[in-house]
Amino acid sequence: MNYLEQRSHLLTEQVNPNSENLDLLSNEEIVDLFNREDAKTIEAIAKARQPLARAIELTSVALGQGGRLFYIGAGTSGRLGVLDAAECPPTFCTPPEMVRGIIAGGEPALVKSSENLEDSSSDGAEIIVKNQVNKLDIVIGITAGGTTPFVRGALARAKELAATTVFISCVPSAQVESDADLDIRLLTGAEILAGSTRLKAGTVTKMALNIISTGAMIRLGKVYGNRMVDVAVTNQKLRDRALNIIEDLTELDRNCASQLLEKSQGSVKLALLMHWKKLDRNCASQLLEKNQNNLRIALNSNKSSHKNV
Repeated sequence: MNYLEQRSHLLTEQVNPNSENLDLLSNEEIVDLFNREDAKTIEAIAKARQPLARAIELTSVALGQGGRLFYIGAGTSGRLGVLDAAECPPTFCTPPEMVRGIIAGGEPALVKSSENLEDSSSDGAEIIVKNQVNKLDIVIGITAGGTTPFVRGALARAKELAATTVFISCVPSAQVESDADLDIRLLTGAEILAGSTRLKAGTVTKMALNIISTGAMIRLGKVYGNRMVDVAVTNQKLRDRALNIIEDLTELDRNCASQLLEKSQGSVKLALLMHWKKLDRNCASQLLEKNQNNLRIALNSNKSSHKNV
């Protein structure tokens, strides 16, 4: 089926009656209108609660068994995938290859419009093969209007290679079908500026990706309570954050927290385990590895008496 023959019926292409006089509004009225319309993204996320929860499960399983997460998109959708992927290493200390964002047109498309490059399904399929996608991986295709050939081609090839596939779109399934393993529909309605899916559709997509990636990292034990205990200490800001976490959870002063962080070679998770279990780095590292690199499970091992367990 050629989804590009006629797209005016798509929800993301329709005209929003609430913004028909957009060019006549005052600046304050424009802000108010955006505020009212953007509120619909919260409702859309709430309605997609179950498939988003399933996406967390599928992603954490894939990553937990040594697979990779690929975001595939074009234009705004592609940039959002690349953004979410790029933020995983500093936030969760993941290796760069674990979460990958792929945009039609490659890196140049991140800063320069290249929408014509999204029209080739074969390019999408080729990028999947190039990255040696396999049955351990999960591929999330992002396309606001649901029709992007690059994304659909990538998902089709990924499915052929037995990878887990997820389809994220902002149009109902009755308008555009998908045979991905998981189908997520984020329905925010027509855009304030007709067809400009970098607006509500982009906002709700960013929210969904935040939920999926963060949720998966929580399941993988990269979060303790609500702290990013796997934060990569790669600059002054992140070192300060690491020290704040250690100080807050252990009640150590700044100097002692800094010494502990140094002894752990910059690992907040190890520093906390060393402190609470009274272990040196090697023993703490072995204990953590034995318990799936999950701090809470490691703390509970051997009948830990730590008060926060």
